[in-house]
Amino acid sequence: MSLKTKLVEAQMAHLIGHIKKHVANVEVLIEYPVGIGEHQDIQEAIDVELGHISNYHDKLEMLKKFFLVKKEQIDEEPETKD
Repeated sequence: MSLKTKLVEAQMAHLIGHIKKHVANVEVLIEYPVGIGEHQDIQEAIDVELGHISNYHDKLEMLKKFFLVKKEQIDEEPETKD
């Protein structure tokens, strides 16, 4: 595995982990709003969490689009002339 592949995969795992964390936060806010506290603006808290998800998702999509080696590129070996 190349260094580029390792770095891209590590960054993808990092971004996916953050997405999952913020998705879990939104789920908790929706399912258990009373546990947040009396003075918490739940809608604002959900909006903040969605902003984090959007940010990490955008980064993940850019990483995939510009840096992920596509399987088709690996499978297409250059033809050699005999």
